[in-house]
Amino acid sequence: MDGVLWYVLTGTRGGENRVRILRTLDERPRNANKLAEALELDYTTVRHHLDVLCDNDVLRKQGGDYGAVYLPTDRARQHWETVEQIMEQVE
Repeated sequence: MDGVLWYVLTGTRGGENRVRILRTLDERPRNANKLAEALELDYTTVRHHLDVLCDNDVLRKQGGDYGAVYLPTDRARQHWETVEQIMEQVE
């Protein structure tokens, strides 16, 4: 999982926004629209990054399509020390 986290959050274009999304969702779960507002990013950009993070088992979606909220997976939580290390480097 550590390798996936480093790849998704630092090794690809958009990693900085994914870190911002993950940091914001660590505070509390939010839906894509609320995330876009909070981060001042385009809604489709946020949706793209949410899909990447879900595809890599970093986030999971809970609830219906439009109102679904996103939160870190249990697997990501188990490796949260690595996530925090990455967040410090990306700041």
